[in-house]
Amino acid sequence: MLLSHLFNPVQIGNMIVKNRLLMSAMSINFGVDENCLVTDQLCEYFVERAKGGVGMMLVGGGSVHPGGQELPDLPQMYTDDCIPSLKKMVQKIKPYDTRFGVQLMHGGRQSYLPEKVAPSAIPAPAVVKGEVRALEIYEIKSLISCFGDAARRCRDAGFDFIEIHGAHGYLINQFLAPNSNIRTDEYGGSFENRTRFLFEIIEDIQMKTGMDFPIGIRINGNDYIENGWDLQSAVRLAPLLEAAGAAYLHISGGVYGSTELTIPSMYTGQGCFVHLAAEVKKHVGIPVVTVGRIKDPNHADDILKQGKADIISLGRSLLADPQYPNKAAQGRFSEIRPCIACCLGCIHAVLAKEPGSCVVNPDVGREYKIKDEKKPDTVQRVLITGAGPAGLAAARVFKLRGHEVVVCEKKPDSGGLLSLAARAPGRNELGDILRFYQNEIQRLKIDIRFNAELSLELIREVKPDMVVLATGSMPEMPLIKGLFQNRMELLTCVDVMEGKTVPGKKVIVLGGGMTGLITADYLATQGKEVVVLNRKKSFAEEMSSNDRFYLRERLKAGKVTLFKNVRIQSFSPDGVLFTVNDEEVELQDYDMVVISEKHDAIRDARKLKKEVNIPFHFIGDAKNPRHLMYCISEAEEIARSV
Repeated sequence: MLLSHLFNPVQIGNMIVKNRLLMSAMSINFGVDENCLVTDQLCEYFVERAKGGVGMMLVGGGSVHPGGQELPDLPQMYTDDCIPSLKKMVQKIKPYDTRFGVQLMHGGRQSYLPEKVAPSAIPAPAVVKGEVRALEIYEIKSLISCFGDAARRCRDAGFDFIEIHGAHGYLINQFLAPNSNIRTDEYGGSFENRTRFLFEIIEDIQMKTGMDFPIGIRINGNDYIENGWDLQSAVRLAPLLEAAGAAYLHISGGVYGSTELTIPSMYTGQGCFVHLAAEVKKHVGIPVVTVGRIKDPNHADDILKQGKADIISLGRSLLADPQYPNKAAQGRFSEIRPCIACCLGCIHAVLAKEPGSCVVNPDVGREYKIKDEKKPDTVQRVLITGAGPAGLAAARVFKLRGHEVVVCEKKPDSGGLLSLAARAPGRNELGDILRFYQNEIQRLKIDIRFNAELSLELIREVKPDMVVLATGSMPEMPLIKGLFQNRMELLTCVDVMEGKTVPGKKVIVLGGGMTGLITADYLATQGKEVVVLNRKKSFAEEMSSNDRFYLRERLKAGKVTLFKNVRIQSFSPDGVLFTVNDEEVELQDYDMVVISEKHDAIRDARKLKKEVNIPFHFIGDAKNPRHLMYCISEAEEIARSV
């Protein structure tokens, strides 16, 4: 099915854009040198997305002042020294007919700096810690000029447009919102005063770049926090921004500490902020951009068809697959590698001040290293055992590089433990990446054999040059006094997610990692009374904070009881005795114990290595049980190494 709206051109100011897809600004936290000037790493990252066919792209985190640098490794726009490297990047994008812009911002109280400034001396409600100093009037005037100077540098570097970041709890949003702006001067109090900073920035930019240089404005439709900026205020502001010369409005939501996160995880519905843009669009004539987990091209096209927005903003979907626009335009929907909204490689890593990445696309940030990669001269025959995500990912890249591939899987279907995790409430999108790999296996005509375990006979038949073991892992049974002598049913998290009958109504889950919590959630939705005993200090450390936030909210709603720092003394016939913070706790009248702590790698097939003179390689959980990110990155790396 071809899309009827997504690939129509759109006019923004005096700029014609070839389609309705905008790559939103993302603070990717890589690709700059010690002076925060852009390098080839950032250039090639954008070149790859421009090649993919997106209509517009934004450089994220363009700081207008060193005191407002959100993260340490983002591009600076606050001296003319930035212009040469930016100009070089712009020239690399020009051949691809993609309109290229910069999002200009000041982090305010949400900057990762020891000294933070804001409209008022009110610390950020979450994520970024530390004291905040209220800006003086002369400093506000200076920052207004900084925005204008930064925009002029972007114009001089050859960018097509800029976007002012007035959303997500950063400095401009802090001026707009009553809960972060309690000033009593001309920049606080009334709606007119709280919006003054933004309008003076627009005016300064226009004075320094000319009226023909398009300025987009990103604002929140709702801060989703008490006494924050709301939709009524956004609707009131939108026509005023249009009158002031804004070329488009980009409507988003959320701030640090909000009840709806700016970067929502898989637990949030797709298109979660579309209703905000739809309401704003009723009040303006300029193009309106919508955002918020829009990953399906048909969904994106329907939003445009229904008149809820004029442009679709994609962020993580273009991290996962830079070729998303081209594939969508050609109707190759099943070939689009999907974002699974785990938030781990993108937002979680970045907030930890690490380079951004992507769980399903290990090439993010490595584009400059692999841009001239060539296929190998010698074709290898590769036998992969295990058709979980690691095995499927490896098979795909081996085949794309020209090798002959055979996959054997002892079960009747593919997916491994990830297919079970996708059965948990709210986590069905984990299955999207499995479906992508399964479709790729079919498209690439890879020989995959089910109900086939690795054996000496199979090796002799296939005659591989190498064997890749992607056999996964299984839960480890702990040795705890009374665990195997009680009357309670004893199952693992795998047993539960495979659909084995869970007797009774009261369940103890041993393990507070990701698998333990999603198993507890699964049981709670079945009406079970669930207690989680976590012997570690923190819950689900392997999850992103955004993903974990929504899961913890679900557990609260399901009335799941959580204990951490637990020291188990012994299991009784129908319960358990343990201590928490030196206090003794006893649970009784329970029906079942579910084990969900450590996993053991399955390496039974390694015994065959002694019988054949062939290299064996372990990847994914078979190497060491860890997160999906490592499974996929190791899989692609082994395929590239041959």
